[in-house]
Amino acid sequence: MIELFEHIIHLDFKWIFANYGTTVYVILFLVIFIETGLVAMPFLPGDSLLFTAGLFAKSGELNLSYLLILLYIAAVLGDNCNYWIGRKIGLSVFNIKIKGRALVKKEYLDKTEAFFEKNGSKAIIMARFVPFVRTFAPFAAGVGKMNYRKFVTFDLLGGFLWIFSLTLAGYMLGNVTWIREHIDLVCLGIIFISVLPMLISFTRSKLAKRNA
Repeated sequence: MIELFEHIIHLDFKWIFANYGTTVYVILFLVIFIETGLVAMPFLPGDSLLFTAGLFAKSGELNLSYLLILLYIAAVLGDNCNYWIGRKIGLSVFNIKIKGRALVKKEYLDKTEAFFEKNGSKAIIMARFVPFVRTFAPFAAGVGKMNYRKFVTFDLLGGFLWIFSLTLAGYMLGNVTWIREHIDLVCLGIIFISVLPMLISFTRSKLAKRNA
């Protein structure tokens, strides 16, 4: 299991195909569900995994239709799970410790709440494209007891845009030789672009405090 986890983190699809065959669909479903559904797992490679899955769909190793449907369901179910964890358990989750260390860092929730303050309800959609915030947004919505019907409406749209845009981007660029030969660099670029808005916001906040 640990070996599989390491290969998922490194997006080693060839190893996963060789060892798990068609079970790869289940693995991809679980990765997206866990990243969006468990507040303690924000570090899984969501964006880059979707893009890479699209690349392999282009080469025929994955069925694009199955991929889009399964991952969309996983993303929506994950967010809903996280929403209800926040609504039923709330901030007490931050008191859970393993070997004296907090299971979940509260600083991520603080950043997500600031993201909500700035962007309002549309943050549910925008958060899909921001690592870490993506995991904590539905949890924060649950903690704040956001109207569930309103949450689901934004979540369905956000999940659709996230899953389809990144997976189809990988699919459409799947024939570009340079991209297939430099998947690691492309994934790093996707991660950088994803966190860029947070970096800009953080820098502006620091500069504003310094000027004040």
